[in-house]
Amino acid sequence: MAHYSYKTQGTCSRMIDIEVDDAGVITGLNFTGGCNGNLKGICALAKGHKAADVKALLGGITCGGKMTSCPDQLAKALEDMGY
Repeated sequence: MAHYSYKTQGTCSRMIDIEVDDAGVITGLNFTGGCNGNLKGICALAKGHKAADVKALLGGITCGGKMTSCPDQLAKALEDMGY
């Protein structure tokens, strides 16, 4: 089991805490700050899925005029974790 805390950049959320099991499946996910309902939805959808698959789906998503988003930051965090 791996736990990782990622400080986000360029988003309303400030931190992402991620837990991934030995099979590469996301077992825990929590955002600090940001749009509460949307981020709860992202967490509910990502839990139970392979980290590599979630990274592939969410990487590159932007928010408004920003070059990144909370989903994109999650993908970057998963990349940092080696997925």
